[in-house]
Amino acid sequence: RSAAASASIFRDSSCLRWAGEQTSRLIEFIMADDSECTAVKLKSKQEEVFEVEKEVACRSITVKNMVEDTGLDAPVPLPMVDSKILIKVIEYCKYHHRAEAEALPEDDKSVWDKDFVRVDDETLFNLILAANDLDIKSLLDLTCKTVADEIKGKTPEEIRTRFNIKNDFTPEEEEEVKRENAWCEER
Repeated sequence: RSAAASASIFRDSSCLRWAGEQTSRLIEFIMADDSECTAVKLKSKQEEVFEVEKEVACRSITVKNMVEDTGLDAPVPLPMVDSKILIKVIEYCKYHHRAEAEALPEDDKSVWDKDFVRVDDETLFNLILAANDLDIKSLLDLTCKTVADEIKGKTPEEIRTRFNIKNDFTPEEEEEVKRENAWCEER
């Protein structure tokens, strides 16, 4: 072979190696991108299945752990979460995932959160239970704070009236509780 022919083969093999490396990088990029967009299936108490972006669904520590343990093939069972509430939880997680990705100002998130928890009492209490069950700390904090704000400064009777709670204490038991907790009133 001539020197020119050898150089041409070397150049061609260099180009092939470079093309192979680029193809490998492209495949890795596509596969990595594909795994980020993988959907998680969440199955509610009513056995309805909701398909949610993995990063959104994994805002729940419970879901994240189950996905890590069992993979993505089967839906994640959430037997304690009603479909109506799961839809609200997904809405919350989607918003906060997007807000984080877009670095939205805290004020914007706070306004959205206040509007989000403007729901009837039953929905609010079911959101608390779901946030606890799914281990979504920010949602649990938000919903519990909403209830705390509602009862702040109210007497036990006002709280019972507000939340339609039946007083099952006898007058004697109520007096005993007041005596035992008198320190709470001293401020």
